[in-house]
Amino acid sequence: QVQLVESGGGLVPAGDSLRLSCAASGRAFSMFAMYWFRQAPGKERTFVAGIRKNGAGTYYADSVKGRFTISRDNAKDPVTVYLQMNSLKPDDTAVYYCAANQNYGSGKYDYWGQGTQVTVSS
Repeated sequence: QVQLVESGGGLVPAGDSLRLSCAASGRAFSMFAMYWFRQAPGKERTFVAGIRKNGAGTYYADSVKGRFTISRDNAKDPVTVYLQMNSLKPDDTAVYYCAANQNYGSGKYDYWGQGTQVTVSS
C-alpha cells in the first residue's frame, strides 16, 4: 500500500519555525523526486519546493526562497522528506501536501499525501 504521510503542522506565531515531515512507503521512494505543495483557503494548490531523487537538486518557489529548506533521508525507512520552514509569515498559512513522481519537473505527480495544516498567526 502506497502512503505519503505528512506530519509536523500546527499553529505558530509569525516569525517562528516548523519542520514538516513526509514519510513515504509502499514504493522505492528513494528513486522518486519529492515535492511540497500548499493550498490556502479559496486558492489553488501551488508548488513550494522540490528535491531530486538523490537530493542533489533542490528548487523553491520565490515566495519561500531563503526561508524554507527541503531535504530528504533516503536511508531512513520509510524514506522521509522534510520541509524546514523558518521566519514564517501569515501568508504561509495553508494545508501543506507532499507529492512524488519519477521524473522531476514533468508536472505530473504519481502520489499525494493527505496534507497537514500550517497556521501562522500575526
